[in-house]
Amino acid sequence: MKSILITGGAGFIGSHVVRLFVTKYPDCRIVNLDKLTYAGNLENLRDVEQRPNYTFVRGDICDFETVVSLMRRHEVEGIIHLAAESHVDRSIRDPFTFARTNVLGTLTLLEAARRCWEERPEGYAGKLFYHISTDEVYGALELTRPEGVASPFTTTASSAEHHLAYGEEFFEETTRYAPHSPYSASKASSDHFVRAYHDTYGMPTLVTNCSNNYGPCQFPEKLIPLFINNIRHRRPLPVYGRGENVRDWLYVEDHARAIDRIFHHGRVAETYNIGGFNEWKNIDLIRLLVRTTDRLLGRREGEDLDLITFVEDRKGHDLRYAIDSRKLQRELGWEPSLQFEEGIERTVRWYLDNQAWMDRVTSGAYRTYYEEMYGSR
Repeated sequence: MKSILITGGAGFIGSHVVRLFVTKYPDCRIVNLDKLTYAGNLENLRDVEQRPNYTFVRGDICDFETVVSLMRRHEVEGIIHLAAESHVDRSIRDPFTFARTNVLGTLTLLEAARRCWEERPEGYAGKLFYHISTDEVYGALELTRPEGVASPFTTTASSAEHHLAYGEEFFEETTRYAPHSPYSASKASSDHFVRAYHDTYGMPTLVTNCSNNYGPCQFPEKLIPLFINNIRHRRPLPVYGRGENVRDWLYVEDHARAIDRIFHHGRVAETYNIGGFNEWKNIDLIRLLVRTTDRLLGRREGEDLDLITFVEDRKGHDLRYAIDSRKLQRELGWEPSLQFEEGIERTVRWYLDNQAWMDRVTSGAYRTYYEEMYGSR
């Protein structure tokens, strides 16, 4: 049975990727390596944890011996590397943790893969190290069209109501790296290590840089689940600055589909940008969240708009991110499947229908699930 190692598979994006691969490829063993930091939640994978082709291993990607042992035991042929510290605010407070996990952790995985694959008779044949990164490594774009204009990109999932672009520039695969936060700097460094292992050792590698993800099972330190929960409890909605920052949003299941497509059909040593063709100012997104959540809670639509509270802006807050993912569309035929309003509707409904999940996460009770399922840590 072919084995694929997915790191960070108990996290937000990782759990969706694990679920897709376990379900879609029953003849492939999916090994989920996760340290179970605060953002790792095995409850996200309850529906697949008993599948015969799924294996969970609790471990640290920085632990070289653990990674080597795991790769040899399962004869891992492919790695999809998602494990990372990812919250910008936390990186500002604690940059050392981000450097350790995102840089040293990636280097540890690369070196473990190199040693394990080079000692096998077939060498690198049939192997792949796929590294998932972020659009934040590119820095920031100017917001030159304050009111927004029709996006120059077309996609069947585009929204007729709000398919806008807020500038003439977009991040392309060839855009120069210019990270502005400790988080994006750590991811940029890890990207460079991945490409260096291809150039130096001939390791088959791929890198993708993705825009903001949203959807079910996201840890509620991030904007969308945090604000849905705050609206539910009528708590303040803290908005950085005036909410003018622009982000490109992508539904997490669409990202998982893109990862699947790229892992199986992408060209080795290439970079692919993954975006939603879907730019929103933070303040407009928050207003949409309020209206949607109010309606689904049976409240008057927009009733809780007065919860919006403007707070001091984040240090080094990038103004605009926007991904050009036409290369991925052109070469591999991928595009987003949802209009944003439909994706937001699904997302809000999921959090409201799974309030027990949210309550267990916000209370910390979710951290006991490992002991309940696997015994003492």
